[in-house]
Order: sequence, then structure tokens, then C-alpha cells
Amino acid sequence: FIVSSNHVYAFFVLSLLGFINYYKTNKILIIAYLLLISIFLEVLHIMIPNRSFQFSDLFGNMIGVLLALLAVNFLNYLKKNEYI
Repeated sequence: FIVSSNHVYAFFVLSLLGFINYYKTNKILIIAYLLLISIFLEVLHIMIPNRSFQFSDLFGNMIGVLLALLAVNFLNYLKKNEYI
């Protein structure tokens, strides 16, 4: 089980930006959007010439989104308990 680290980093940053910009929006909606966009962008590789679909990239995308979600929740926890 190998995960593409470049995809983890890219989607971590993309997801952090999404969570920061839409922090007042319904969290389920933004999480679903980010997970669906990570899947959609990887599935598009099937149709793009000279590109290939890889499960390691797909899992890297999804792990990046989930890590960003954990980071945002952790920061909210620290802020709520006045550690920050």
C-alpha cells in the first residue's frame, strides 16, 4: 500500500485553503466537495492522453483531505480551549 506523497502534500494545502475560506459553511458540504474533487481529478486521468489513473495517487488525494480536516479540527480544539 503505497501512497503518492506529492498528492498528499498538494491536497493537504488545497484542502486547508478550502477549510479556511469556507469555515462558516456546512462542514459536511465542504468535506464532501473536497473528497469528490480529489476523486474526480484523478478519474480524469483516464481520459487525458499520456496520463494514467493510479490508486496510489487517488489515496494520496483523499489522505491529504483527511489530514487537513484533522489539522483544522485540532486547531479549532486548541482555540476553543484557549490554548491559542
